[in-house]
Amino acid sequence: MPQVKIIAKNFMDMVAALPAMKLDKLYDNAFICEAVLRSLPPLAKKYVMQMLYIDVSVTAKSLEEQVLPDGFSKHKVAIDRLLQLRIFVQSIDRKRETSYKLNPKFQDNLQKYLVYGGSLPREPMPTNITVRLPSPEELEAYAVDQWENFLLQLVTSAQGEKQMGFSSHLLKNFQRGLMSSRENESPKMSEHGFQFLLMDTNAQLWYIIREYISSAQDRGLDPTDLISFLLELSFHVMGEAYNMNSLTEVQTSAVKDLADLGLVKLQQGRKESWFIPTKLATNLSVSLSDTSARKQGFVVIETNFRMYAYSSSKLHCEILRLFARVEYQLPNLIVGAITKESLYNAFENGITGEQIISFLQLNAHPRVAEKIPSVPENVTDQIRLWETDRNRVEMIPSHFYDDFPSKDVFEAACDYAREIGGFLWEDSNKMRLIVRGEAHQDMRDFLRRQK
Repeated sequence: MPQVKIIAKNFMDMVAALPAMKLDKLYDNAFICEAVLRSLPPLAKKYVMQMLYIDVSVTAKSLEEQVLPDGFSKHKVAIDRLLQLRIFVQSIDRKRETSYKLNPKFQDNLQKYLVYGGSLPREPMPTNITVRLPSPEELEAYAVDQWENFLLQLVTSAQGEKQMGFSSHLLKNFQRGLMSSRENESPKMSEHGFQFLLMDTNAQLWYIIREYISSAQDRGLDPTDLISFLLELSFHVMGEAYNMNSLTEVQTSAVKDLADLGLVKLQQGRKESWFIPTKLATNLSVSLSDTSARKQGFVVIETNFRMYAYSSSKLHCEILRLFARVEYQLPNLIVGAITKESLYNAFENGITGEQIISFLQLNAHPRVAEKIPSVPENVTDQIRLWETDRNRVEMIPSHFYDDFPSKDVFEAACDYAREIGGFLWEDSNKMRLIVRGEAHQDMRDFLRRQK
């Protein structure tokens, strides 16, 4: 079974994919320019600041001359990123020499922002208007609970349970690519879905945000407006309250969806309502690798394949069921084992051995997380062996041919099968031939012409 990977892109990948006209529209906003600058690789930031007050083109050769030989790969990555985001505008002269110039709109806005500063996208509400705001710990707990409940929808909907508490279009985006369904049948989790559940939390979030923005046009929204607002959110202060009346209709709808994901918390006062950004929202403009800080683990695996998960989360229990046999669950402890049967079931659903091992290592309990290795070697080796054992035999649909009228026809058929890429096996003595199933029709037409 081919391995299917889910690629979780960050915001700058989505920004880079926008048409030139949309990018220029984004760069009208000084905060977007700063957010884009913050996301760049260090060397790319250096080039931008170096050229910020240069109004003429700079040759590619002059930039390359500043780079040491062992840093050329980083130079190429920086230049490629600047070109993708249209921060650099490339030109080639008659001598075929390449030059770069800063995007005028990006350059002008960044100059003004650095010299004069700028007002925040919106000011926090006065404390005398808002009710008691949640503490950082309460806000973090809220974000975790919301996110886990949202993920649990994927598992429960695959089990036929009714979906509750989330907007229909958000769930539709969530399930797109992660669930598969046939007519008159309840949706089932796809290979993507099983793999998605084992991904790191930040990778899961980026995947959902990417799907949410990609589907904006289906809901009659401009993806550029959504990207602009989500990048603006990264400039808000975590834990502060911001007035809902300061939002446009598109932004209001987005904030309600983001509350389902745990990126913001909504509160209602006597007259006003407001939203409070969580850490997930304020990190949106940062790259995926920068936000992937190690989280508190909860799983202990012993050399006898016994598994102890110190968690009261229903989601954790359902995720562990994907590749392990859960025997019983106490209020704060899940007990089970990794077995050949449970792993075969995981492999059948498209989960790979490396994904399981990576999940166990990333979620190792603090008592074992510092050990090397955090998961016993005999366990990881056995997981790989069982996966290899399952993949030892490859099933290929094929067709068997015999009773050829002559040796010449048989050899011509073998040559033709090789030519079209369908040849699998031959027995020249008994004139038998096996070809791939997709080549059967071509082989039939060929043999009819021989007659």
